Amino acid sequence: MPSFDAVIIGAGHNGLACAALLGQAGRRVLVLEAAAEVGGAARTVAFAPGFRVSQVAHVLGQLHPELIRRLDLPAHGLALAADAIPTTALAEDGAHVTLEGAYGERLSGAVSDADREAWSRLRRRLLRFSAVLRPFLLETPPRLRHGGLKDMLALGKLGLAIRRLGRAEMREFLRMVLMNVADVLEEEIASETLKGAVAFDAVLGTHLGPRSPNSLMTLYYRLAGESGGRQAALALPRGGMGAVSAALAAAAEASGAEIRLGARVARLIVENGAAAGVVLASGEEIRCPCIVSAANPKTTLLELAGARHFDTGFVRRVKNIRQRGTVARLHLALSGLPVFTGLSPDALAGRLLVAPSVQAIEAAFDPAKYGQASERPALEIVIPTLSDPSLAPPGRHVLSVSAIYAAHDFDREEGAGPAGERSRAKRDGFLARILAVLERHAPGIGGLVTAANLMTPADIERETGMPGGHWHHGELAIDQMFMLRPVPAAARYATPLPGLWLCGAGSHPGGGVMGAAALNAAKAILAGRSDHA
Repeated sequence: MPSFDAVIIGAGHNGLACAALLGQAGRRVLVLEAAAEVGGAARTVAFAPGFRVSQVAHVLGQLHPELIRRLDLPAHGLALAADAIPTTALAEDGAHVTLEGAYGERLSGAVSDADREAWSRLRRRLLRFSAVLRPFLLETPPRLRHGGLKDMLALGKLGLAIRRLGRAEMREFLRMVLMNVADVLEEEIASETLKGAVAFDAVLGTHLGPRSPNSLMTLYYRLAGESGGRQAALALPRGGMGAVSAALAAAAEASGAEIRLGARVARLIVENGAAAGVVLASGEEIRCPCIVSAANPKTTLLELAGARHFDTGFVRRVKNIRQRGTVARLHLALSGLPVFTGLSPDALAGRLLVAPSVQAIEAAFDPAKYGQASERPALEIVIPTLSDPSLAPPGRHVLSVSAIYAAHDFDREEGAGPAGERSRAKRDGFLARILAVLERHAPGIGGLVTAANLMTPADIERETGMPGGHWHHGELAIDQMFMLRPVPAAARYATPLPGLWLCGAGSHPGGGVMGAAALNAAKAILAGRSDHA
């Protein structure tokens, strides 16, 4: 008899959450993690002596309240250093615009009365439309083929939720749902700075520009999250994003789950047409009839399981999952607090955006289409040490940047010259461009930098195992969402290989530090449901 009821591959936040939920139900669970620590993309790491930072994800806004409640994460150490942090969209002339509260409940700064009123109307509509989709974050997608009454009811619930908006708002929902965010903003708002801030949130973490089809849907996805009971609010966890993973790991262990670090899964054991266990890189075999992968679908299905165990149509669709990361992460150790033009020190405790306009973001996106990095990247900036001084020595600070756009392989080797030099030159050039953008808004910041750590999408892939360095394990697009995520035949967490399940960001509803995929997968596993679309 196997010693475990379920083996989970990957101790990212979804893998840990799924382990805790299965453990609560009395299942004996083993979590296998290749790295030396838990967390995946939600880790707090040291990048210079005395300086720690959230390595990839650095702002919390989507951790599902049902997961927090079910696992009682505050009892396991989860605490917020700052909640409902403001977002300030920076302008080079100091005419900044600040969105205060939960996604701009109030606007302050250089914005006209007309834009305040227009934003209030648009914000209410965006939050209302995204709220229509929120209940479906915890719905198992209906089957496309061979569906029964439950599948029809699931689709009917979505239609009913839209109908409840009322005739006028339903018409607007259907008109807007496939629009790009740029067109929506230009219909309503005059302020280029405000439009740039909203457009940035729509495209961060995607291979989309503001004028790309589907970019409004990705904004809805982002706004469907909540923090502290407030929709679309953003927070900074105390201890960095690694504290979220630590709380999930503590909850998993409290439920009886075992977590093994440095245990890389090399392949699955498949016997009699079903998953029967895993083989570690060390050669150790672990037998188990239920394998749950929090790794991305391509790695899970094509590498660990093997394409030979699936039909050719399924393999073709999995190979074609789009996952091209475009976000680079820059961590700076600072000897003091920088001065941003036109901002008080208190304002630096929130989130800062350098996204001057829709046009500027679209121009930044253009090079990424052709495998390059932006000449003038748009930036999301957080100085977490203002709310959590434990991340740096006294009087010092950490500045954390998400920079778009950088194509996954922009720093690849090509052309003449010694091996390695061309790659370093491209990386150094992109780093210099990010620092130049910072310098325009915070003159003298370069003199405060004592250490810098740049992570390109390729680095993120190497560190976390996410192909393409894509945060969501697959693009958030209409053809890769809900009953189509990651592909129709694996959209209900069970795969066509009996005994193999998915619970990661590549499954519905997608990425971000949310945990909804884990909730849904655990529910399906415990129900013993092995059907797929």
